Amino acid sequence: MKNLMLTVQTKRRGLYDLTGACEEFVAGEGDGLLVVFVPHATAGIVVVELGAGSDVDLMAALDRLLPRDDRWVHRHGSPGHGADHLVSVIAPPSLSVPVVAGRMTLGTWQSIALLDPNQDNPARSVVLSFLAG
Repeated sequence: MKNLMLTVQTKRRGLYDLTGACEEFVAGEGDGLLVVFVPHATAGIVVVELGAGSDVDLMAALDRLLPRDDRWVHRHGSPGHGADHLVSVIAPPSLSVPVVAGRMTLGTWQSIALLDPNQDNPARSVVLSFLAG
């Protein structure tokens, strides 16, 4: 097994593209499985189309499902932070992607992204693991 810890600078709420780092990590590794994991209670990992408006739509949908107001019992941090603790129901903290001949098997418009709705953290850790087949 091969592992790498990434640090992602998250200066705002949103999606952060991890695809390039993941591609580089598995390049030349042969067949296996890439696991991407974020060890934070208020962030998730998603596969989504980026750059064509889906990223904006996803954040807007998240705000409709989990409003950023004071309705939440969990109330420390910025307003609406309680909602951030529920993001793992929608965007889990990990995902796996099959790797064939050192390349991820993502579809044409699929990207791997860190979903961070929490503006209180300036940086996030992401763990990449490659399990050879």
